[in-house]
Amino acid sequence: MSPRPSPSPRPGLFWLVTLVLLASGSPGSRESQLRIGKAINIFLRYGYLSISMRVIPSNDMAESERWVFKEPTKNVYKNLSGLAESHEDTTPGIFHGDFHMEFCENRRQLFQAYFRDFSIERMDKPWEAFTGGWFPENAAKKLGINTSFIQGDYSYVLVRVVRFRETGRLKSAIPVHQDVVPEVKTQIDQLEIGNLTSAMTFIENIGTHYVNSYTTGNSLYQVFVFSRRNYRMIKERIKSKGLNALSKLDLYNYFAPWFAEHLGQIRSASGNATVERWAKRKLQYEYYVIKYQTLLKIHGNSTLLRSLDQLLGNDAILQLDLKALNPVFREQPKKESWFHEVLDNNMKLWELNMPQSHPIR
Repeated sequence: MSPRPSPSPRPGLFWLVTLVLLASGSPGSRESQLRIGKAINIFLRYGYLSISMRVIPSNDMAESERWVFKEPTKNVYKNLSGLAESHEDTTPGIFHGDFHMEFCENRRQLFQAYFRDFSIERMDKPWEAFTGGWFPENAAKKLGINTSFIQGDYSYVLVRVVRFRETGRLKSAIPVHQDVVPEVKTQIDQLEIGNLTSAMTFIENIGTHYVNSYTTGNSLYQVFVFSRRNYRMIKERIKSKGLNALSKLDLYNYFAPWFAEHLGQIRSASGNATVERWAKRKLQYEYYVIKYQTLLKIHGNSTLLRSLDQLLGNDAILQLDLKALNPVFREQPKKESWFHEVLDNNMKLWELNMPQSHPIR
């Protein structure tokens, strides 16, 4: 068993255990609403990107809503279809996903862990683009835990089973001379070096980044809350022995109500109520008179995986890579440099200011 790779490694922040899961299942997919190469303005909803990207359940979301990506986008280039590729993971008999644990020293690392597969170029802390608007009560609800456990001196283990459905990406770099659409060309011509207003106008009209790659599907996750002492104990035991070396009884004991301070609810990334009801029925564990739900019941259970495979659709964004919109300026390097200066300064200001107004940072 080896650590799961991260698109933007940050050593020492949290420790991760991953297992690849295989099971038979039936295909079922829906076209993603993401578009490779399209531009978005991250400042439009910075700190609240989850409002327009289905990445974590919204507490007031109606089950009938069927969207994955609502963020306003702009076409930038002509004829990108030859550079883009996509595929769906629907091979019979294989659960295209993984089961992993992420060990988080504190709530900040918990937020980062949840969004570890979301990358925004030139941004040091991309997870804050999603969690900047998370105050204690709604943060706890999204993560499925009680509010008192998001503010205290606790550590966390995020357990997640992910089902990948559709992947899209640019298979090569955008050529320097790739034609842009007329509106973008007009905005490039109107951008003036040293003129902040013209740079911000470009950002407002076109965007800051473009979609370089994405993966959609769905996941179930559960947050386990531990005291610092018990957290260190379980982390060192699994780190030294390996997850597979633990007996099922040991595993259940470490993630049981009598060892953890709190067991979070099992949530679906898309907020799919049908999947969450299934989890409450099928993932209940009984120890004498104590009953509780645990996502660990899926670990090594091919029957549950087959059942889950049929339920987890293409309802959420699991991975997203946004690249800065600099390729459109590559024939005019001075304008590219000015755009980057404005973009970097604004992103640093957002990242500095957002935590200052956030009481749980």
